[in-house]
Amino acid sequence: MPDVRPAAVAGLFYPDAPKTLGAEIRAYLTDAGRSATRRWPKALIVPHAGYIYSGPVAASAYALLQPGRETIRRVVLVGPVHRVPVRGLALPAASAFATPLGSVQVDQHAAELARTLPQVTVSAAAHALEHSLEVQLPFLQSVLADFSIVPFAVGDASPEEVAEVIERLWGGEETIIVVSSDLSHYHSYEEARRIDRQTVEDIQALASALDHEQACGATPINGFTLCARRHALSPTLLDLRNSGDTAGDKLRVVGYAAFAFSGGISHA
Repeated sequence: MPDVRPAAVAGLFYPDAPKTLGAEIRAYLTDAGRSATRRWPKALIVPHAGYIYSGPVAASAYALLQPGRETIRRVVLVGPVHRVPVRGLALPAASAFATPLGSVQVDQHAAELARTLPQVTVSAAAHALEHSLEVQLPFLQSVLADFSIVPFAVGDASPEEVAEVIERLWGGEETIIVVSSDLSHYHSYEEARRIDRQTVEDIQALASALDHEQACGATPINGFTLCARRHALSPTLLDLRNSGDTAGDKLRVVGYAAFAFSGGISHA
């Protein structure tokens, strides 16, 4: 088994040249602005499309992590599988993920802790071509200093199963949760806006019954919102757009939103 999971969608979803990629992310973050607070959110929901489509939306969330650059050491990543079905939540076999900006280590201690749960498996295949987690890494590499990841490719799982994994790795201020999801897919522009506004309302209400017509990452979102309720986190909508607003036509669009979750109870 490969020790480092190579970048699978560099050159497709984002630039494969390090200088170009770095400059593009810096531009997105500059446009998003710096956080006006010294505190950073505990969790984010961010999209995972090609950067030309959803990069500005994702940047609105990642810019908020900059005050925690030297403190955040672990990122729990949860995103849906798109290519290889899995039961439960799958960790990678690799010990690191490569991007054009370098490699990010997998937190082996945290991974072993998660593997004690029956719904957590290891699947190199589930991670090999999966973009929902990979596209988050260059943003994280740009806003954080020294950090590791615990990446979960989420398949057929209940909200409670997802929540149990997240809870096990909740940690303190050194740990953040990043949930990867786009919203509605391939509706007309106005229909997508209607569906996505309802989805935003559901997420703001910390609902845990989203379906996959609302969000491809409905399963990880539903699990995370259970945790957000338990920890009394408050969601803030940072951006809501679709591909018709960014780089696509308005005939069949994909929706994107970014949320930050802050406050609540520390279980460090």
